[in-house]
Amino acid sequence: MEPRFEEIQILTDPGQTPIRLDKFLLDRLEKTSRSKIQSGIKQGLVLVNGKTVKSNYLVRPNDTIDVSIPRFHDEFTILPEDIPLDIRYEDDDVLVVHKPPGMVVHPGVGNWSGTLVNALAHYFKNSPLPIKEGNFEDRPGLVHRIDKDTSGLLLIAKTEEAMSNLGKQFFDHTIDREYAAIIWGQPEEESGTIEGNIGRSKENATKYKVFEDEGKHAITHYKVEEGLYYVSHVSCRLETGRTHQIRVHMSHLGHPLFNDEKYGGSRIVKGTVFSKYRRFVEHGFDMCPRQALHARLLGFTHPRTGERMTFEADMPEDMSAVLTRWRNYLTSREKAMKDL
Repeated sequence: MEPRFEEIQILTDPGQTPIRLDKFLLDRLEKTSRSKIQSGIKQGLVLVNGKTVKSNYLVRPNDTIDVSIPRFHDEFTILPEDIPLDIRYEDDDVLVVHKPPGMVVHPGVGNWSGTLVNALAHYFKNSPLPIKEGNFEDRPGLVHRIDKDTSGLLLIAKTEEAMSNLGKQFFDHTIDREYAAIIWGQPEEESGTIEGNIGRSKENATKYKVFEDEGKHAITHYKVEEGLYYVSHVSCRLETGRTHQIRVHMSHLGHPLFNDEKYGGSRIVKGTVFSKYRRFVEHGFDMCPRQALHARLLGFTHPRTGERMTFEADMPEDMSAVLTRWRNYLTSREKAMKDL
């Protein structure tokens, strides 16, 4: 059984007393033995302040600890929670939901509750369908996922037959998935294709990067919808579906997503270093406190009827507000230049 890596970041208190790293993590990670923690540290799956350390490292005040621990499917017990769902479509076979930014899709380390899967377990708990509390991975449900801070559309299978059919559509790359993104800068080409293998970074196990000969084949097609010099609104169409694919590919292209902390977008990438501009950008980060990425379109063939179905979700308010702010900034800058 292949493990799934669950990620968590721990910031130690200013008054933290020195304690071995493995013992410190043992008190904070559920269902994880000390031997597993030590193995993870040895494999470089635990970083302290961005660097690999040994199990006997003494945790200090204000340390940043990034943990990427392998979790096997049978370790998860899903508890139903009465969390509202934004349902865009439902029939006897499928469910299309809109996930808000900030909601984790599947329970994991540091996020055992409040997830989309907990909400789905509650929604279906009185259903005759085999979606109950327990090991959700072995039952119909999620066909794909999006990151915690990515908003947008997700497809849910309600029967075993639908799960199998939709899973094959994803495998065959016949599912249409298009994302709206705000990136730093403006690509030289108005549209293009980014092709590059994606794999887990050897320097930081919580990140992914583009490799020449390693990793999994990944293809992203992009198109600039609106260029604003400092930032651009782009649409990205996935041909493959690797973890963090758009975020990694756009960063590799030199245009990380706006406010994407993990991949270099939470700093000024384009523009001046003057304090007034820096405050303007920081206010934009406050308006959209996440990577500016939204799963706006989802298309698939209905598993029972064979009908081609397409759903769209408007750009969320936080991303729209950031684009409006940049438009106004560019307009005022151009006007000031003409007045000189």
